[in-house]
Amino acid sequence: MAQVAGSNKRLAKELADLNKTPLDGITVEVADENIYKWVAKIEGVRSFLSASESDHLCSPLVCSFLPLQPSNTAYHGGVFELSLEFPIEYPFKTPKVKFNTQIYHPNVDDSGNLCIGLLKAEAWKPSTKASSILMAIAQLLSEPSPDDALVASIAELYKSDRAKFDKTAAEYTKKYAAPK
Repeated sequence: MAQVAGSNKRLAKELADLNKTPLDGITVEVADENIYKWVAKIEGVRSFLSASESDHLCSPLVCSFLPLQPSNTAYHGGVFELSLEFPIEYPFKTPKVKFNTQIYHPNVDDSGNLCIGLLKAEAWKPSTKASSILMAIAQLLSEPSPDDALVASIAELYKSDRAKFDKTAAEYTKKYAAPK
């Protein structure tokens, strides 16, 4: 019972923090009045500094994640809905995160499952917050990781014919992720 109270309190605080200081281009709300189920919407217009770029502009104490001006990525103009399901053991176990919006992306399969290092059980740290997960997913829209792909054919196209990949991803964005 103490574990439920602890995870419930942690999630309530993280949600309050996200509402108090919203992430640019990201909204979050509780689904079905259940603190363990969230729905997030991420606008596909974010672009971020890479780790090497941020090394030149930031000290580790000042910043580690700087948003840049939006860029015209293949996901530009789309709004992507995700579901986050937190286990009772959160933050000691990773949440399940899925895209509810169909997306053409090497790190997201047809069922909406995504592959991102931060959510792998062996890489998960209890200190990781939901806001970090959401920022990492937003960054993945700007910078797909074809070497850690769930869909090999999309990853191969991303590497071999970026223009064709961008065109197809933009078509999916227009068809499935147009703002409502």
